Amino acid sequence: MDEILGGRRMRRNRRADWSRRLVRETVLTTNDLIWPIFVVEGAGIRQPVPSMPGVERLSVDEAVKDAVKAESLGIPVIALFPYTDPALRDPTGSEALNPDNLVCQSCRAIKQEGLNLGLMTDVALDPYTSHGHDGLMDGETILNDETVDQLCRQALNQVEAGADIIGPSDMMDGRVAAIRQAMDTNNFRDVQIMSYAAKYASAFYGPFRDAVGTNATLIGDKRTYQMDAANTDEAIREAELDIAEGADMIMVKPGMPYLDILWRLKDTFRMPTYAYQVSGEFAMIEAAGANGWIDRDRAMIESLMAFKRAGADGILTYFAPQVATLLARTL
Repeated sequence: MDEILGGRRMRRNRRADWSRRLVRETVLTTNDLIWPIFVVEGAGIRQPVPSMPGVERLSVDEAVKDAVKAESLGIPVIALFPYTDPALRDPTGSEALNPDNLVCQSCRAIKQEGLNLGLMTDVALDPYTSHGHDGLMDGETILNDETVDQLCRQALNQVEAGADIIGPSDMMDGRVAAIRQAMDTNNFRDVQIMSYAAKYASAFYGPFRDAVGTNATLIGDKRTYQMDAANTDEAIREAELDIAEGADMIMVKPGMPYLDILWRLKDTFRMPTYAYQVSGEFAMIEAAGANGWIDRDRAMIESLMAFKRAGADGILTYFAPQVATLLARTL
C-alpha cells in the first residue's frame, strides 16, 4: 500500500482533534456574528415567534437586556427589526419617519447603556407599509425614486437615534448613493452602510415576515425589485454599483442557497462581505433538530462555517447567542 500511496496519506492531519485544529483553514469566531433582534411595543414583553423556535419579539426594555447579553458574549453588532402595530401602518410607511418609533426608541435605550456594541438598522419601508412592500406604490408599481427620498429620511431618523450601521434592504436603484449623500450632508460621515447588494426574491423569508408582521399585509410579491434566483452576473453588477455609490460593506441574502454568489462577490471586489442566514434557513435547522433528524448544534456550526469558507467576513444569524456560547466553551 505504501508503494501505491507513495507516502501520501491525507488522513495523517485528521487523526486527532489537536491536529485537525492545527491545520484548519477556516475559523469561525464570535467576532463574525451579527444578531438580528425583533422589537415590539410594550414593556417586559418576550413574545415567541412560532415559526422561529427560540426567537422572540422583545419590548424595548427587553431588547436592552439582550444587547447587554450580546456584549457579554462578545457579539460585535445587533441588528434591529420592528414589529409595527398594524394601526400605524399606512401606504407611505410614515411611521418609519417617526423619531419615536420602535427602532429609534431601541437605539436610544441601548446607547444609554454605554455598551461596546454596534447597532445596525434596517432601511426599508415594508415593516411600516399597509401593503407590505419595501417602497411607495402607484397602483401595483413600486416607485423607485420617490421611495429613495423616503429611505433617506428614514436613514437619517435612525442615525439621529444612534444607529451605527445603515442596512438598506429595499433594493431600490440608487439608494446607496442617496443615503451616503444624506449622511455626509448632515454630518454623519462616520456612519457605515452595509448594503443588501444581492437580495433575492426568495421563498426563505416566510418566518421573518411572520416576525415583523408583513406576511399578513403583503400584496403580491417583490420580484420587480428583488433579484431573480436564476441570476448571478446581475449580482456582480448590483454590488459594483453599491460599492461605487459609497457602500462600506456588502451583503448577500439569503445565505446558504447563494453561497456561489457570496464567493463571486468576495472574489471579485475584496470588500467586507456578509451573508444573512435568513429565517427560513434558521427554521429548517431548528425544526430538523427538534425532530431528532439532525444534530442541531453541529448543523448550526457547519452552516456558519460554510459562509466563512465561501468568503463571508461575517454572518447575520438568529443563532448568534447560541453560537457565541458554544464557542466560549471551546476556548
